[in-house]
Amino acid sequence: MQKSIGDKNSQKQLNGSFFKSWIMTYKHIKSLDTTTDFIIPCGKDHLKTIADFIPIKTPDFDGSFGSYQLIYGTHGNRIYLLGIGEEKEAPKMEEAFRKLCFETQKHWDKTIQVYAEDLLDDDIKKAVVGMEMAQYVIGEFKSKKDKLKNVNVAFVSSKAIKKTLSEGKCTGETINRIKALVDAPPNVKTPEFLGNWASKSAKKHDYKCTVLKQKQLEKQGFKAVLSVGRASVNPPVVIINEYKGKTTKSVDIALVGKGVTFDSGGLSIKPSTNLHYMKSDMGGAAVVLGIVELIAKLKLKINVVGIVASAENAVGSDSYRPGDVIGSYSGKTIEIIDTDAEGRLCLADGISYAIKTFKPEYLIDLATLTGSVVRTLGYAAAGMFTKDQDMANAMSNLGNQVHERVWELPLYEDFESDLHSDVADIRNFSGLPIAGAINAAKFLEAFTENHEKWLHLDIAGVSFGSSSYAKMKSATGFGIQLMLRFIQEKASN
Repeated sequence: MQKSIGDKNSQKQLNGSFFKSWIMTYKHIKSLDTTTDFIIPCGKDHLKTIADFIPIKTPDFDGSFGSYQLIYGTHGNRIYLLGIGEEKEAPKMEEAFRKLCFETQKHWDKTIQVYAEDLLDDDIKKAVVGMEMAQYVIGEFKSKKDKLKNVNVAFVSSKAIKKTLSEGKCTGETINRIKALVDAPPNVKTPEFLGNWASKSAKKHDYKCTVLKQKQLEKQGFKAVLSVGRASVNPPVVIINEYKGKTTKSVDIALVGKGVTFDSGGLSIKPSTNLHYMKSDMGGAAVVLGIVELIAKLKLKINVVGIVASAENAVGSDSYRPGDVIGSYSGKTIEIIDTDAEGRLCLADGISYAIKTFKPEYLIDLATLTGSVVRTLGYAAAGMFTKDQDMANAMSNLGNQVHERVWELPLYEDFESDLHSDVADIRNFSGLPIAGAINAAKFLEAFTENHEKWLHLDIAGVSFGSSSYAKMKSATGFGIQLMLRFIQEKASN
């Protein structure tokens, strides 16, 4: 059978750095030129702090979060008053800058200033992230595109902020790159394509990438991943990215991502409504691929491994079936109850491989795993599962700081009986209409070898959804800032 990998032009488009309409460059200056265009952030009801910079006493503006007001200076220059709201809204600072940039940049000249004297370093970083996120263009595959334009953004501050600006730009770029992956059509974004993406990134940013293909997967015993992908003309792969920022050999953190590039549901086929959105079922893999690239760019002093188990869950004459018993990398046997509970099978092999091969101190998996977590938490937070309370508290606090929130759900032993199988070691689905996200997490737990610092994030409700930046559902980029902050804290310790 011929592989369905899309046309070469589409492949080349997605292989580009990332989708942009404009190219933003950032620099640091120490004084504001009030004769040219500038943006001045203002907290809610703090108009006195900007009084010296505007030519009118009472603008139609109160600093509410995400609001903005355009006024003209005495030299005819544009002055954008940007509302950053109350202190509690600081974690989502990038959204205010993204909105302003997205809606007004078409009017900008080649240079604009941002008055950052009153902003903390973290606020400045978030401002840059937001401005970068505003450059993401979802319509890369349209025949007509806007022309590129270069814009120089000068941040005004008496502090040394060059490193902060660089980190913000790298973070925003990475968010755009993983959004491009998640939004890409499945005829282009095959498992093999993800492997090629990772290989090119590794070569460019100086980390190690290994892509295991069909014969290697068979030889090494990735039986669960192979079962999921066996009906597709696009064979599965397992991607292993290794970033070594320290001279020691030990692995500090292993990240495992679900990389189902399209999920038909298999023989337990999904309804046709919204089936086209199942191209997004590799959101966890995108975070893992992106975060390893980002920490390599930032040259963090930590050893991190990112593993992506990638397959296309298709329907065909060789589909695995409900009722089948399959093997796994761990050696455990799995009874298949529902072929649409396939992501946990890929993760099971990825988790087992991570533990046996790298013995990491911390083990985190990310996956768009269940509709159950969406029904539980909506689109406001990811479901978090772990038995390490210190890890849970740290992740929760960091999530609040970067506005990529997580909420802890239980891993009680009471749920273990739901996955009992008479014919195999475990079954992949309980069949119950309740506790779906918890049962999925309990399934994964069975493959962790009781790892003391394992944490699972179900990001189904936060990785992909509606926004004001696209008419249809699209990728959010959730997870990059959260994982970066977690890794930075571990690196600093």
